[in-house]
This record gives sequence, structure tokens and C-alpha cells, in this order.
Amino acid sequence: MINKVLCVLCVILSQTAWTQNEERIIISGKIVSNTNDLEGVYVVNAQTEVMTTTNAEGAFSILAKAGDELVFSSIQFKEKRVLVTPENFSELNFIVKLNIVMHQLQEVIIRRYDNINAVALGIIPAGQKTYTEAERKLHTATALNATASTSSLAGGSISADPLLNFLSGRTAMLKKEVAVEKKEFFMKLLEKMFSLDHFVNRLKIPNEYVKGFEYYAVENDKFTTILNSKNKTSTEFLLGELAVKYKEILAVENK
Repeated sequence: MINKVLCVLCVILSQTAWTQNEERIIISGKIVSNTNDLEGVYVVNAQTEVMTTTNAEGAFSILAKAGDELVFSSIQFKEKRVLVTPENFSELNFIVKLNIVMHQLQEVIIRRYDNINAVALGIIPAGQKTYTEAERKLHTATALNATASTSSLAGGSISADPLLNFLSGRTAMLKKEVAVEKKEFFMKLLEKMFSLDHFVNRLKIPNEYVKGFEYYAVENDKFTTILNSKNKTSTEFLLGELAVKYKEILAVENK
């Protein structure tokens, strides 16, 4: 009897080790929930960052192996993480149950926010001119040898302009311009990476709020770091999380 138990354990352990060491293969499954809206849920392999989405029936297929973690995320569902096991590859029905995110509103009033822009959000001070070479100007203003106005010190020369710029507030102004320039760069990069249709139909952001959401997203340092890496999979995943938070803010404001 003991020999039989040991034999079974050896077989299980050997199968587990083989599955963990093998190359990633396609695993298929399906999500279920208390809704028929199962399409467009992100399924991301956290180890490889490979991403797919579910179809209208909630079915999905993705490359994985035992030990990988699959992340399920969508605007209408709570995020769920599932650790892939060897048994999942042999299951005829690999089912993942997701819970709905409830946003109950008594009344929804659609308002136009034409005044939502970089100035209104405090990104750009009112009346400030935008420079395309802000970083170069800031470097020039703060460099020790930026101009010919110098004073002798220990056999060398140091520019007096950085101190004058600091006292006059010019350095602070130039730093703000650099920040504005970066925000504009990220805005253009975001709009180039994702179309208006993606924001409206995939992320469910009302058309009149899309520009405001873009400003909201580029204010997030973690998001701009990923956006700047040009990793569309990671960017799209985090953008979906920000969209959930942004819609929660809109829901509170529209109560």
C-alpha cells in the first residue's frame, strides 16, 4: 500500500515539474459573472505581459505555463488574479468567476465642461506662454557660465545670472514651462497610441470627458513612466485602471 502511494506521489511530482519547466502553451478558458456583458475583459499574463481580451461569450486563450499569474481586469469587473496550475491545462472547462463593480446612480446629468483645459486644471498658469525649448532655456538660465556677467572666485569665474534668475522668479517660471512641455508631450503620445474610439467605446469614457481624462492620466507619474516606455500592453492595462477611477470621480460630481 505504501509503495502504491509513493508511486502516485512520484507521478504527480514528475508531471508538475515537467509542466513548470516546459515552454508556455496556449491555455483556454472562460469568464463567468452575473451579466451577459463579458466581452472586452483584459487577460494579462503578469510574467510575460502578453495580453488578450475575452470575446462576447467570455472565452479567451493566452500563452502561459504553470506558475504564471493571469490578471483579469475590466471597467465593469473587480480585478482578479489567478495562479495557473498544471491541472488548468487539462481541464475541459477552465472557469474564472468575476465580480461586478457596482456604480449605482440616482440620476445622471450630462454636463458640458468646455472650460476643462490645461489652464483650468492648473497644469498651465493663466496667461503663460508655452515654449517648445523650455528645457534648453532652463539649463541656460541655471548654468554657472550662462552669460558673460561673472565674478572672480578662487581663480575662476562664476556667473551671477543664476542667482538673479532665482531672485526674479525666472528659474521657477522656466521649471513650470518644462513641466508643461512634458505634459504636452505625454498628451500627444497618448493620443497617438490610442484613438478616440478606444476611449469612448473600450474605456466607456463619454466623448465630452475624453480630453479631461487625458489630462487626468498624464498627471499620474506611474502612468507617464509606462507611457514613455512605449509598452502598449502595460500602458493600456494601467489606462483601464485610471478610467475606472476617473469614472468614479465623474459619478460623484454628477450626483
